[in-house]
Amino acid sequence: MSRINDVGGMTGFPGVVEELDEPPFHSDWEAHVFAMNRALIGAGVYNLDEFRDAVERMPPAVYLASSYYEKWLHGIQALLVEKGVCTADELRVQQR
Repeated sequence: MSRINDVGGMTGFPGVVEELDEPPFHSDWEAHVFAMNRALIGAGVYNLDEFRDAVERMPPAVYLASSYYEKWLHGIQALLVEKGVCTADELRVQQR
């Protein structure tokens, strides 16, 4: 079954635009998401395959509207809830 992230060969999507001298992170929060993911994988909360699957399970409209690290954050949050580390309500409280 294809998921929305599997767009290879599909028409209707713009080409990839390369950003010259692109920084590793465009905002501090992106670096924090990267570090969180590394720490959670390193601590054994989830593995890289589970993380990738969580990102790929995003609803198509949300996936297409999200930036790269927004997708990562969504995957992290989904796994934290699925693994019982925290609840969805606890995550919503922190986002305010």
